[in-house]
Amino acid sequence: MAAKKATTRRSSPYLTSTNIDDLSPTNRMAHEMLTSRGDLQPSIDRIMHAGLSDSDATAALTFFRDALDVPGDPNRDPNVAVAAATGRGPAT
Repeated sequence: MAAKKATTRRSSPYLTSTNIDDLSPTNRMAHEMLTSRGDLQPSIDRIMHAGLSDSDATAALTFFRDALDVPGDPNRDPNVAVAAATGRGPAT
């Protein structure tokens, strides 16, 4: 049986910080979203690790967060929210 490859997780301040005041505004927003909805972690991780600038990551998180309460909003998909934040996809 082949051995599993070890995976290395990227450092995620929004997951590991014990003091929210030490976080950047983008990481603080991700932290607050996870505090209220832990089930969103895979989607938030996708946005936070998409290689976006802080302003684009904040925009993507905002599109995603606001879409959660709107059935059918395409920005509920974190990939769509990332595209919208960078001007490459639906922006509603």
